[in-house]
Amino acid sequence: MIRLVCLGIGYVFGLFQTAVIYCKIKGVDIRNVGSGNAGTTNTLRVLGAKAGFTVLFGDMLKCFLAVMLVKVLFGKSHSDMIFLLKIYAAAGSILGHDFPFFLKFKGGKGIACTAGYICGFKWTFVIGGLLSFLIPFNITHFVSLGSLCLYSVFFLQLIVEGQLGFFGMSQAHLIEMYAIALAMTCLAFYQHRANIDRLLKGNERKTYIFKKNKVD
Repeated sequence: MIRLVCLGIGYVFGLFQTAVIYCKIKGVDIRNVGSGNAGTTNTLRVLGAKAGFTVLFGDMLKCFLAVMLVKVLFGKSHSDMIFLLKIYAAAGSILGHDFPFFLKFKGGKGIACTAGYICGFKWTFVIGGLLSFLIPFNITHFVSLGSLCLYSVFFLQLIVEGQLGFFGMSQAHLIEMYAIALAMTCLAFYQHRANIDRLLKGNERKTYIFKKNKVD
């Protein structure tokens, strides 16, 4: 039951669609321009760096707050499985972000939410997340490649630290956590299936932070 509660907490937080709200204030329906994705990258391409960073911060914050709320609510009573409960909250937030019921289940891809989750999960993952995203992105300027690298490294780091005993959880809880992380990773790859196809064909769009980006 507590797992469903954490999943529900995350989903509610995830429903806050930063890109949709911010862009509507600017007179733009982000779902009808650019790639149509209600996330950081499309906002950056359409409205520029300031808008992109605003959406990035908002989407990170909502997942971070969901994870922190779960920690506050259950950190003492369920200290032996708090990292597992955090990942349930993160999964809920990503599902709420990707599939908001009031927008016909058309949201973003959940990468900024994942970054927020990583910030609230464990400090060692912040280092791994930054390196795994920034290195490939700065080399190629492909956000999609950086995002997929971030998820892949996160999943591998989770298993390594888990098996080294850094989470203080039973093996059963660890396996459950790995399973959820694997599902989240698979969802991220599924959400980026068109990007993966373009990467393989060599026609993926590049993204620049402070230079004008193509919107098509």
